[in-house]
Amino acid sequence: MSAPLHILIAGAGIGGLTAALCAVQAGHKLSVFEAADALEDVGAGIQLSPNAMRVMEALGLRAELEAVGVAPSALSARMGKSGRRIFRVPLTPAVLETWGAPYLHIHRADFIACLSEALRDRAPGALRLGVAVQKYRQDADGVRVALADGTEVQGDVLIGADGIHSRVREQMLGSDAPRFTGNVAWRAVVPLDRLGSDAPEAEACVWMGAARHAVTYRLRGGRLANFVGVVERTDWDDESWSARGDRAQALQDFEDWHPTLTRCIEEAETLYQWALYDRDSLPRWTEGRVALLGDAAHPMLPFMAQGAAMAIEDGWALVKCLSRGDVATDLKAYEGIRLKRASAVQAMSRANAKTFHKRGRLSQLMTYGPMWLAGLLAPGIIRGRLSEVYGYDIIQTVGPDGIER
Repeated sequence: MSAPLHILIAGAGIGGLTAALCAVQAGHKLSVFEAADALEDVGAGIQLSPNAMRVMEALGLRAELEAVGVAPSALSARMGKSGRRIFRVPLTPAVLETWGAPYLHIHRADFIACLSEALRDRAPGALRLGVAVQKYRQDADGVRVALADGTEVQGDVLIGADGIHSRVREQMLGSDAPRFTGNVAWRAVVPLDRLGSDAPEAEACVWMGAARHAVTYRLRGGRLANFVGVVERTDWDDESWSARGDRAQALQDFEDWHPTLTRCIEEAETLYQWALYDRDSLPRWTEGRVALLGDAAHPMLPFMAQGAAMAIEDGWALVKCLSRGDVATDLKAYEGIRLKRASAVQAMSRANAKTFHKRGRLSQLMTYGPMWLAGLLAPGIIRGRLSEVYGYDIIQTVGPDGIER
C-alpha cells in the first residue's frame, strides 16, 4: 500500500461509517464530520443481505450484528388482500450454502450504534458530531473542507457520504432534478406482543396487490415487527424520512388488506411517510480528490432493499482503491467499478415497483402465477434470480491492490 492518507468523510450514516471503518482497517488517518448532534434515527428496519454482510464480516462485526439482528427463515410473497401465499423460499441453512454469508434484518438505530461504537473503539476522536461540511476546495497538495462552525480541515481525500441532499454532490455537479415516482411509502415498527395472532412471520415477506404493496419482517430478536407500505398517490411530495403520517390515511391506503398489515398500522406508536423520488444516474462520482458514495452518489428506490448494502459495498471498494499512490486516479478506478454495479441495482429496483403493483387479475395471474409455480417446484430458481445481487462479492471483486478482479 502507498503511504497512509488523511481521509475526510462528510456524513456518519451507514455508508460513511462503513468507509471510516474500512479506512481505519487499512491504516489511514481519519476525520468524520456529521451534521447531527447525535447519531439517532427514527424507527426503521434495514435488510443486510449477504453481499453487505460479507463486508461486515471482514470488518469483524458479524457477531455483534447477529446478536441484535434477526435471521429471516425465508423469503416469501403473498397477495396483499387475501394473504394467499405466492411462494416461500427457505433461507436457513440455504443462505450460507448459496451466497456464503448471513442475511440479517436489523433496526437501523442498532446498526448505526454498532458501526459508530466500533469506530470510536478503533479510532478515538475521529468522529465529530454537530459539524456539517459546507464546501470544499482542493489543489495538488490536498483538499480542505469548510465546516459549519467556521473552521477548516485539510486532508488528502474527501468522501461525500452526506446523503440524498448531499452538499458535496451539489458543489461537484450542481443541483439535482429528482422525479416523483407517484409512490408514497409508510414506515413503522411495532412491538410484536401488540399484534397477537396477526403478527408477521419471521420472514422477509412482500405483500403484493393493485397499485400498492407492503413488506414485513421482524427486528430485535423478534420483539418488533417492521412494516413498510408503498401506495401509488399524487398528493404527497415530502422526501423526508422523518415526516409523520396520519394513521387514518394509512388505514385508508390499505383498506381491506390482510389483518397482519392493518393491525401493524393500528398498533404503531408512530407512522412515518415519505414520497419516493427517482434520479438519473450521475455522469460521474469523482472530482480530483473528492468522491461520492451511498445515497449521495446513487439514491435507491426501496424495492430491492439494497440502499444500505450498496453504500456498504461502496465504502469497501473506495478505500481498497486508494492503494496505488495517485488519489485522483484511484478514485476514478472506484467510480468505474461501482457506477456500473449501482446502476444495475437501481434498474432492478425500478422494475420491482411494477412487479409488486400489478393491477388487473389477468396481469396478476401472468406475473404471480409463474412465481407460484417456481416456488412450488423449483425454489432454487428464485434464489438464483437473487444471486446477481446477493451473490456479489465486493471483497473478491476489489483486491488488496485496488484492482478489479
